[in-house]
Amino acid sequence: MSPLYIAEAVSTGQGRDGEVRSSDGVIDERLSSPTELGGPGGAYTNPEQLFAAGYSACFHSALRAAAARSGTPLERSEVTARVGIGKDEADGGFQLSVSLEARLPELSQAQADEVVEAAHTVCPYSKATRGNIDITVSVVV
Repeated sequence: MSPLYIAEAVSTGQGRDGEVRSSDGVIDERLSSPTELGGPGGAYTNPEQLFAAGYSACFHSALRAAAARSGTPLERSEVTARVGIGKDEADGGFQLSVSLEARLPELSQAQADEVVEAAHTVCPYSKATRGNIDITVSVVV
């Protein structure tokens, strides 16, 4: 693969309780581990929220493209990504899981299922995570 675009971000400080900044300065955020992971929580983001934001946006683009290819344009679609983190029993480290929920109120269930399946096949985040973490995809019409 020859990249068309490369995103760059740097983490400084204490990792999950440090800071992240994109090379263009658009992202410039303090991080704070959630209380569920033993951190202070609070008003700062965390890696799981950033991953959920990226995955939901990427999957939504793939969803809209798949719908357009099938001649089914979407006007009121949305995608929610929920990223979980927990202990990996295999190695004692941590593991992610993802739940994607696509809302396609203007489509029939059959149309929505078809479009979501096509999107999950081509979405770069879905490709990168396929076979590596548990992912569930659901459709609400």
